[in-house]
Amino acid sequence: MRHNITLNTWPLESQSPLSSLVWTTQSTLRLPHVVGSDIMHLSALNLSDLMISLWCRTINCTPPDDQSTWTWAVLQHREIWHDHGKAIAGALHYLPSSFDRPLCNIAEKLTSGYKAWEFLLYMYGLGPGLLYGMLPEDYYTNYCKLVSGMRFINQHKITLSNLQDTCWVLCNFAEEFESLYCQCLLTRIHFVRPCLHSLMHLPREVVRLGPPICSSQWTLEHTIGNLGEETKQHSNPFANLSQWSIRHAQVNTLKVMIPDLDLDRSTKGDLPHSSKDLGNSYLLLHAHEAEPHPL
Repeated sequence: MRHNITLNTWPLESQSPLSSLVWTTQSTLRLPHVVGSDIMHLSALNLSDLMISLWCRTINCTPPDDQSTWTWAVLQHREIWHDHGKAIAGALHYLPSSFDRPLCNIAEKLTSGYKAWEFLLYMYGLGPGLLYGMLPEDYYTNYCKLVSGMRFINQHKITLSNLQDTCWVLCNFAEEFESLYCQCLLTRIHFVRPCLHSLMHLPREVVRLGPPICSSQWTLEHTIGNLGEETKQHSNPFANLSQWSIRHAQVNTLKVMIPDLDLDRSTKGDLPHSSKDLGNSYLLLHAHEAEPHPL
């Protein structure tokens, strides 16, 4: 993974920190430092699965623990769970038009195709309103700390003061989670999943790599969905998918080499990524290797 590459033709101050993962042998990021947190699966799937399984009392119960003592399981009854799902689907008329589609009834679709973005909107958008008055006060306050921290951490721009607040609420949420849900019982140690530990590392990831949303899995998942929609030859789908991917890569390469070919960019006056306008029709482009080589 590490290569002896030196960009002698470009002064260090002209290099963008986002232009390449490899600058020189002295500044190469090794694994795992080059890999950021997967905010998509962490926030939308892992944490939502943990919290919903606790509220619905579907998480495993280890004897001699007694589920009847789980005061937080407010969605365990079938009627309440279905009414909760109808309330989520009924929020259609209160969502802004910027949303592509409304949320489905989670009681009907939880295990059959509920999307990651639906979990994200439910957990950190509709959840605080729908669960108000249902969860006991201590548990609801703890949940709101998670919502507050994840709303900050999912932003594209995070200020230092926001980051300090995020670090406090997320660490406080994780600490309170163990005292509220686990209550120092060995039979509940499986409640403390790895996602809780990963949660407390997110503020440091912002300092090290920038906002996690900028390097999340959302973009790749969206691209996979777009390529899947373009696949037309169902008799040989993988070959067809490969050709579509190659075509997109070729078009994107041409747009980078000749920016005028990108009509959307030329009309908006945008510059190539990591470039700087020097005036007099000159652009300072980011550093790059003179010759390609396999990684």
